[in-house]
Formats: sequence, structure tokens, C-alpha cells
Amino acid sequence: MSPRPRKVTDQQLFAAAHAVMSRAGPRELTLAAIAKEAGVTAAVLVQRFGSKRSLLLALFEEAANGASEFMAGLAKQHASPLAALLAYADCMAGMAASPAALARNLAYLQIDLTDPDFRGHLVKQARATRAALRRLVQAAVQACELTRNVQPAQLARTIEATLNGSLLTWAFYQQGSAAQWIRADLSAVLAPYSRKRHR
Repeated sequence: MSPRPRKVTDQQLFAAAHAVMSRAGPRELTLAAIAKEAGVTAAVLVQRFGSKRSLLLALFEEAANGASEFMAGLAKQHASPLAALLAYADCMAGMAASPAALARNLAYLQIDLTDPDFRGHLVKQARATRAALRRLVQAAVQACELTRNVQPAQLARTIEATLNGSLLTWAFYQQGSAAQWIRADLSAVLAPYSRKRHR
């Protein structure tokens, strides 16, 4: 006899957790709030994951494991590799829909940085993302969007540092939207390598 199918999938519970996390910081996040968002009881979450920490670890593990696939999806959605890079910048900006939203995301980042189990997932996700950024840079060179003298690994690292730093500087100045601010910084980094500029 096959096991009874779960009425609520882990992905649905993760989506509910994401939704609650977008409104509540780590201290305010509760299994009860996530359960309510998912339309289940807190007991379901306890039975599935055991604790809030275990649920978050599973959530962050899924994000880390899916980083390459997520970036590949962005590349497929855009005919231009540079357009895909800008789309990724917009995804980063999604963490800063408001200064308060960015503050909540930074609070969760503190957990990533101080808890070894969470940090393992953070490092895996970061490495997968940087590798995907390198592939997009290489594709942009092959598509004649960037000059041939680009060093993809170095530029990918620079893009990674720029996008993460840009989130913080937007919080300092709060001029325009985070998406506009981050796109401007990314465009400034890419400009010296633009084929259009060198024509």
C-alpha cells in the first residue's frame, strides 16, 4: 500500500513561511503564523519539521539547492544575457521593497552568519549564484554585448559585491526605488565593458 499523499506540500509550507517572513522578523516569526498563512495547524508544522529552526533550515536548504536552477531560469526568460543580469538585480532589489523590509532581511542574514548550519546553506547558495553570474558574463561576451577583454570570474565577483553593497547604500540614501538604485550601480560596473561604448 502506498503512503497517503500529503495534503500540503513542503513547497506550499515554504511559500507560506516566505510570506510571513516578508512581514515579520526572526523574533516575531512563529509556527502559528506560518500555519495560519498555509491554512494548516501548527501541529502539522511540528510533525513535518519539528521546530521553527528546523523549518527555516529546510527552507534555506531548498533555496541553496535551487540557486543554480533559479539563475538558469532567469537566463532562459531573457534573450539577452545582460537583460538577465538586470533581472537578477531586480530580484535582489525585491529584498528591499522598503527600508523596513530590508531590515527584516538583514535580521535573517544575521542568523545565516552566526549559525554554522545556516551559514553552510548561505555559502552554497552564494557559490552557485556567483558561478551563474560568471556564465551570464561569458554568454554576454559570446553575444557581443561585452568586450572580449572581460575576465568573467573577476567580473562576476565584482557584480556580486556591487549588488550586495548596493542594497545597503540604497538603505543609506533611500533615493528612488531599490531597483532603480541597484540597476544604476550594476550598469556603472558593466559600462566599461559594453560593446556599444567601444563601437
